Amino acid sequence: MTEPYSRRDWIKTVGAVSAGALVRFDAVAGAAHPTLSAPRTPPAPLAVRDVYAPGEIVELYSTSDVFIPPRGDSFMKFSFDFPEPGVVFGEHRFSFLLFTEENTYSLDRSLMRASGNADALELTCTGLVWAGGQEKSPGTVTVTFMRRGRTISWDIVAEMPRPIRTVTTVIRDVPRGKVSFGGNQLNDTGDGDVLGGYTFGAGDLHGAGTPQSMTTPVSIVQAGEGDFLYLTTQDTRVRPKRYYYQAGERAFRAEAIYEHDAWRSDTRIAVPRWQLGHAPTFEEAMAPHMAHVEQAFSLRSWEARTDVPAWMRDIAMVTTLHGMHYTGYIFNDYAQQLAVLRWMATRIPADRVLVFLASWDGRYYWDYPNYQVPARMGGEAGFRTLITEARKLGFKMMPMYGTNSANRKQPIWPQIASGATHKIDGDVYNLNWVDWNNDRHQDGWLAYMNLGDDRWRQYLEGRIAEMIERYGVDAYFLDIVGGHVNSTNGDMHEGTRRLVQNLRERFPSVVGVGEMPYDALYEFIPLYHAGGGTRWRKYARFFQHLSAPAPGRGSSGVHEWGFSRFRAETLGLSPNAIPTLQVVDDTFSKHRDTIAAIIAAARTRAGIA
Repeated sequence: MTEPYSRRDWIKTVGAVSAGALVRFDAVAGAAHPTLSAPRTPPAPLAVRDVYAPGEIVELYSTSDVFIPPRGDSFMKFSFDFPEPGVVFGEHRFSFLLFTEENTYSLDRSLMRASGNADALELTCTGLVWAGGQEKSPGTVTVTFMRRGRTISWDIVAEMPRPIRTVTTVIRDVPRGKVSFGGNQLNDTGDGDVLGGYTFGAGDLHGAGTPQSMTTPVSIVQAGEGDFLYLTTQDTRVRPKRYYYQAGERAFRAEAIYEHDAWRSDTRIAVPRWQLGHAPTFEEAMAPHMAHVEQAFSLRSWEARTDVPAWMRDIAMVTTLHGMHYTGYIFNDYAQQLAVLRWMATRIPADRVLVFLASWDGRYYWDYPNYQVPARMGGEAGFRTLITEARKLGFKMMPMYGTNSANRKQPIWPQIASGATHKIDGDVYNLNWVDWNNDRHQDGWLAYMNLGDDRWRQYLEGRIAEMIERYGVDAYFLDIVGGHVNSTNGDMHEGTRRLVQNLRERFPSVVGVGEMPYDALYEFIPLYHAGGGTRWRKYARFFQHLSAPAPGRGSSGVHEWGFSRFRAETLGLSPNAIPTLQVVDDTFSKHRDTIAAIIAAARTRAGIA
């Protein structure tokens, strides 16, 4: 022999079954090590291109190349070897899984064919397996791969007799390293597994096995010094995406997961293009994704936006006036709120202040979605006086609405019940993660509502429109508007867009403000309560959450959080948000000096002499 006998030659000689056994040997060997007490640097992944040829079909299983049993944090998984036959392309082995409402399917290895070269490859499969490979099912999958340098893109078309819910790409040979979801900081996962979900936890925000929530569907792994591997989607619609990294001795077994529209029953779906690439820095790894997001969702910079009124560009401070708590306890009635504003107008130009009316409409959340002025707060006359006199002083007034919250105990419920959110499996998604009454039990009378349902959207739009017409408010606040769920009764994101656009057409000078933004919301909502960050300041502005501690004891006001520490040394102000003052029951009477200091800080930051 003129050259060493390579591992690839050995695989060819022994045969395909032995090749699969070799992969499984690595996984089993990894599992034999004792649990480690601290993260360590894993050995470098095998060079796939030196072992396999492009297009080679390889035998793999769900247990291949990962720690069995897991060594750290883990998620639910099959307790047997589920087949995941893969194809080699670039530096990775790719496998594919299909999910219906009733089972999990993989490709039938005997029916997989690949053609092409190292830069362009097509994988076809004309049959599926289930029951861990013990049963077969009709179905076809076509995957088209493209490579440019170290950047790989792939398109998937899948078809089978049953409606397809989810399609997962399993990517092996992803180097172990710190992981980032949604452009957030990199974190060391140790020998454990990690899951991220776009958006709002990809609809699984509560309960066991919940993912880290992403506001934009991109994930980055620091594969080495000056090497950042990114996974991103080129989808142009808001649909759940999940990234899962499962640790092995040498590398991650990664999953890029696409969830189809819950309100469809498509037996043939074309998965939006996935892309895997490398960049020398974290920000350069983010750049392709952000460029796509800007184009897909028509994002404009803050300076170029046409939906931002002039007064909003000049806002120097936001004041949250807490109204009525869930229990009926009143922090500030309308007359008290007006007294606070009159005093504030002597210390800061009122036209530089946005007033956030939290729970102006009665018992916080319990009275959702009536949105009527309660007598105990001062009634119709008191509310009209508050809005009229405050606006005369120059203040911009913004009442609060629950975008996706409705109490099933309210008489209006039968008229809007069709708007209740149902997750992709048909289960009702309730807002049942709050203990409102402190009986140490999470209450379940709130339905989580979907603006993709015409009846609910039209009802909420009507309540907001009436407020604008009757009182002349300057803005409206959409609570939890970023809480996107893939619902069976309509596209929640498109319903949200339609609500905001309809109101803008009717009331061009009135602006919608939101909470908890995700990437596509920046297209039509320019100001947010919480969320955001430096990256997103290019498109919008932010103020502090209504539950931020108020001066003094740190009350969260109408919010269910209770109390937390008010940091006097910083006046409770965030360096990345518009200065925000929380006014609860004792703020004006006992902590007026702190209010004055916050106002002074806001003036300084805004350059007001």
